[in-house]
Amino acid sequence: MTGAYVAAIDQGTTSSRCIVFDRAGEIVAVAQREHRQIFPRPGWVEHDAEEIWDNVQLVVREALDAAGTGPEGLAAVGITNQRETTVVWDRATGRPVANAVVWQDTRTGPQLRALAEAYGEQRLRARTGLTLATYFAGPKLRWLLDHVDGLRERAERGEVLFGTMESWLIWKLTGRHVTDVTNASRTMLMDLETLDWDPELLDALGVPAAMLPEIRSSAEVYGTADGLLAGVPVASALGDQQAALFGQTCFQPGEAKCTYGTGSFLLLNTGASAVTSTHGLLTTVAYRIHGQPAAYALEGAIAVTGSLVQWLRDNLGLISTAAEVEDLARTVDDNGGCYVVPAFSGLFAPHWRSDARGVVAGLTGYVTKGHLARAALEASAWQTREVVDAMNADSDVALRRLRVDGGMTANGLLMQFLADVLDVPVVRSRITETTCLGAAYAAGLAVGFWPDLAILRAQWSSDAQWTSTMDAEHRERELRQWRKAVQRTLDWED
Repeated sequence: MTGAYVAAIDQGTTSSRCIVFDRAGEIVAVAQREHRQIFPRPGWVEHDAEEIWDNVQLVVREALDAAGTGPEGLAAVGITNQRETTVVWDRATGRPVANAVVWQDTRTGPQLRALAEAYGEQRLRARTGLTLATYFAGPKLRWLLDHVDGLRERAERGEVLFGTMESWLIWKLTGRHVTDVTNASRTMLMDLETLDWDPELLDALGVPAAMLPEIRSSAEVYGTADGLLAGVPVASALGDQQAALFGQTCFQPGEAKCTYGTGSFLLLNTGASAVTSTHGLLTTVAYRIHGQPAAYALEGAIAVTGSLVQWLRDNLGLISTAAEVEDLARTVDDNGGCYVVPAFSGLFAPHWRSDARGVVAGLTGYVTKGHLARAALEASAWQTREVVDAMNADSDVALRRLRVDGGMTANGLLMQFLADVLDVPVVRSRITETTCLGAAYAAGLAVGFWPDLAILRAQWSSDAQWTSTMDAEHRERELRQWRKAVQRTLDWED
């Protein structure tokens, strides 16, 4: 093992980043580029995978330049990615056959109803830990196979390859067609017990096995990169939320984190046991270190949090930068009776209602753009509260504190309101970019840059904590109002 640094590529929903870390887990350099969000029809969301690959190459080069090193300075590179986003590419040319279908996309709704009748939701949940929702990659792949001319026949001949974004990037970097257990567990095609593709599920979804990547652990060397990272081991892959759990060093059962990015995702480590939820949560693989058993997690997935702020900026023009939302929200003392439920792609956990669409409820002539900004921030906290309630109902031990990370945690108003509605301490990691940190940690472990998990736990520290200042009666009153607003989102789509 050589090199003074480990790099992590974070291929996210709205941007791609590269962060270089030193042995102490400190950030040495960062580079980031946004990519286009493509909306061909209402409820459809796509990305250009070629544009993303171009951006990844740019940010890697920029981060290495800023760190004052070349690829020879890296011991390894790890990858973390927006999960479920589905890309199919030509094996020979390496070009995508269509735009990637993003995790937020809802076009597979009718297909899921047919799958429920043919296979059964309870049977699928027992096998995969997932609910029948438009969220997951397998149905998106089936949609592409059914709607791109000639694609199914090419897939059966092995001429095209499927992957989520980490598979796409690993293939572009190394020529290897692999995924890891965390991303595979989000396809609706993997058996949670065997950690392998399930022939019955492949048959039920009509997916040819020839196009699937090999499932590997989350921390191991998949191959050596060519091109701008020539000679660097590509040594980890983790779905972004599992990467954040790893970066928060939540290695013990009962430890939980929530990442606030485009969406928000609360994961609770359940150890070697895959716990089946009865309250609308998902069972997923948390991570697997090469040569060790997999760790599992319960997850509450919220589709829209940070992207709601982006919507205020880009679609409504209420702010010119995302950071301005806090200042605008602080111009008022409360939400003015206004509630925003951002069900842009339906409601995820714990509701799982693809028929829902967003609402702004409680509008009166009194409401200003400051109230709208505040209600938008509060929506992230209330959605988290719903997930925490479900997690407490599924788990033996109630959540006693929540580790948080992601870009939105810089918003002090939101963090205080989150502590208020959860009534537990909210603790922010000193390094908020824990998604990249988790990918770096896993890659470093794979090549011996860090010796064990204990070293990583010793490096974790917080830089802020918020505790509740809201009285219980006010909290319950606001929760009732939020729940009324949620009810008004339902049954919008037939």
